[in-house]
Amino acid sequence: MKRVVALGIALGVMTAAPAAAVSITGASGQILSVSSTTAKSGSLLTVTGKRFDETVGIYLAFCVVPKKGEPPTPCGGGVNKAGMGEASFWISSNPPPYATGIVDEFSPGGGFTQKVRVSKRIGKFDCTKVKCAITVRADHLRSSDRSSDMFIPIKIK
Repeated sequence: MKRVVALGIALGVMTAAPAAAVSITGASGQILSVSSTTAKSGSLLTVTGKRFDETVGIYLAFCVVPKKGEPPTPCGGGVNKAGMGEASFWISSNPPPYATGIVDEFSPGGGFTQKVRVSKRIGKFDCTKVKCAITVRADHLRSSDRSSDMFIPIKIK
């Protein structure tokens, strides 16, 4: 009987469901959601946003969680002013002229959906040892504005 119980417990642990999707709400009612809070290095996570202020451009990225009041940095993909890569995205409905064709626009109502690549390392930081997260922050046109900052911690397996 003890073996059956032990086997049942072991199987239960081995078949545990993956981390579920998580949503958080920001200070202005904006909603950030991620498909999972646990991922293998190199995985793509689906990230969606709703009700974001379309007059404020944002960066969406996988970053080291900063000290309170500091901008998220470093980030995988850095500040993505080139509009390339899967680790960070510049989302804006009113970009400066030089960014036309580079940014991804908000959908009506302040929405977006992106697939963000997560990794074990961001520069010299190991995300299995320090907190890393899917982050949103105001873009470089409002770099000192912390009111758009949002963080969903991701555990890298």
